[in-house]
Amino acid sequence: MPELPEVEALKDFLTEHLVGHEIVRVLPVAISVLKTYDPPLTAVEGREVTAVHRHGKFLDLVTDGGPHLVTHLARAGWLQWKDRLPDGPPRPGKGPLALRVALETGSGFDLTEAGTQKRLAVYVVHDPQEIPGVARLGPDPLADDFDAGRLAELLKSERRQIKGALRDQSLIAGVGNAYSDEILHAAKMSPFKLAASLTPEETDRLYEALRGTLTQAVERSRGVAAGRLKAEKKSALRVHGRTGEPCPVCGDTVREVSFSDSSLQYCPTCQTGGRPLADRRMSRLLK
Repeated sequence: MPELPEVEALKDFLTEHLVGHEIVRVLPVAISVLKTYDPPLTAVEGREVTAVHRHGKFLDLVTDGGPHLVTHLARAGWLQWKDRLPDGPPRPGKGPLALRVALETGSGFDLTEAGTQKRLAVYVVHDPQEIPGVARLGPDPLADDFDAGRLAELLKSERRQIKGALRDQSLIAGVGNAYSDEILHAAKMSPFKLAASLTPEETDRLYEALRGTLTQAVERSRGVAAGRLKAEKKSALRVHGRTGEPCPVCGDTVREVSFSDSSLQYCPTCQTGGRPLADRRMSRLLK
């Protein structure tokens, strides 16, 4: 799933390639991708893109005097830039293509979604705050005013595991499954630890890991072409998606806990005092 660093990189990429250009056509291929109908999708056609913003994991294309074209790539969505779009409209079918945006230059991008769970979402709105997912977003962890005190305030009443708290978009915007694993590994913290139980020292450590992990990921992604961002993300992950491999910090074997629709990875030596975590579906949680 694209998370804050990848969406930030896409924002920078699209700022360079879209701002100052006119959207001439928006061609929906999978109608289910459209989550709003007023204004219509055609309302952005004939308008110049004036800015590109990021709200958590949402991409926001701002048009001159008109509505915003906002996208959430969800779990399996992606943006594919094309210097030259194919001639003729795309054909609806069973392929991954969901929506195409064409510029006056002949270039543009496709929104695609792999798999059977179709969660890619496109909105046309006058204000991004009209989108429930944007309106409920918590603070951006890379914002200048997001400090350790702000993080402590957010977590002090959270009677749930820190892994789940970090992934909650209404608490902190932009962090998903992969980077929450990476942040907790950097913080040397169990994903099952209760968020409200963190000491001031642990909160400071988590804050440094949160800011450091995301900042480094953004820097690695900056300037990388859209088509290579997924590979860049995967190559830099230390524990997420690396079950059975040695931890790059201590050499212990990276372990996994599986859930119904996701999994987490962690290093026992770095994060849980050497103890493997129990499968939460079958045993009580380790703190």
